[in-house]
Amino acid sequence: MMRVPFADFEPMHNELKEEIDAVISKVMKSNSFIHGEECRLFEQEYSLYCGVEYCVGVGTGLDAISLSLQALNVGPEDEVIVPSNTFIATALAVTYTGAEPVFVEPDIETYNIDPNRIEDAITSKTKAIIAVHLQGRPCDMDAIVEIANRHHLYLIEDCAQAHGARYKGKRVGSFSDIAAFSFYPGKNLGALGDGGCVVTNNKALADKVRALGNYGSDYKYHHIYKGTNSRLDELQAAILRVKLRKLDEWNEDRRRIADKYLSEINNPGIVLPLHSDDEYEHVYHVFAVRSDKRDNLEEYLKENGITTVKHYPIPIHQQLCYRNLGLLKGSLPMAEKISSTELSIPMYYGMNDEQINYVTEKINEF
Repeated sequence: MMRVPFADFEPMHNELKEEIDAVISKVMKSNSFIHGEECRLFEQEYSLYCGVEYCVGVGTGLDAISLSLQALNVGPEDEVIVPSNTFIATALAVTYTGAEPVFVEPDIETYNIDPNRIEDAITSKTKAIIAVHLQGRPCDMDAIVEIANRHHLYLIEDCAQAHGARYKGKRVGSFSDIAAFSFYPGKNLGALGDGGCVVTNNKALADKVRALGNYGSDYKYHHIYKGTNSRLDELQAAILRVKLRKLDEWNEDRRRIADKYLSEINNPGIVLPLHSDDEYEHVYHVFAVRSDKRDNLEEYLKENGITTVKHYPIPIHQQLCYRNLGLLKGSLPMAEKISSTELSIPMYYGMNDEQINYVTEKINEF
């Protein structure tokens, strides 16, 4: 029996070991660990990569969303539209500002927020929309941008799972007022610890995010906001600079794996994700299938040495921490359907054909 992990960092890290070791040593010798040259250079390089003017490194992806909302003055009495099908960080960031998350259902084929449902959720209290490019597939940004503009709402992109993805030729993160990225190790562009960033074309917003993440300080010991401590450290920035040069190559390899899955998995009980195309250039942070027998499939694959992950088995509105919203079971059926049927199968840079074929074979035999 072959064993196939859900993710394996060895292929990428083995390729880059000498470069990563070198930059770690360089940072150690520099005696500069916060707000140094490596972070400054990474911010320049990543903003250029995303096609935006400014990038600000922060401590985590959750901080990136939270600081973005704070920079836009979202607060108590405000509502923010978020997808009902996303990782809980998207909603938590709204909650931290004192605002209320308002959930909008996804398109069942893309798993992303359905633009056709957004306007029904807009009220006089709505201040912003968060568009999450879930699993690495871009949202329908033309439609979402048009709605945000027509209703004079701020638009935030949560790009935590979509590093390098493109919508109609433009990188995600470049469509909104401000966008958030996570560099958690498992992301397509991952650090060796926590990290995140905010990107924008608005200098005032970039400056405010930087100050908010530096104890509210615009210069040393001068505090203009009641800020927090959220900064991308030099070691992580240096490692991200090395990895960024390989990101497009790694994403292309993910598409290679996805293409094989999409063309060779032919079990009628398995729903496959949509193909990547020129309009929606998917980067397959995860490869999510759906099955009405999801739990049986999960156990069957485990017995055959294949590790999988459920994204996410309990939708946000059914989590205990959000019971105050009063959203009972059945209130958001699309999110609930995805949560009860979704299973992410192995997907990572460096998977070989033997591993891909084995996963495919076992799914087809299920």
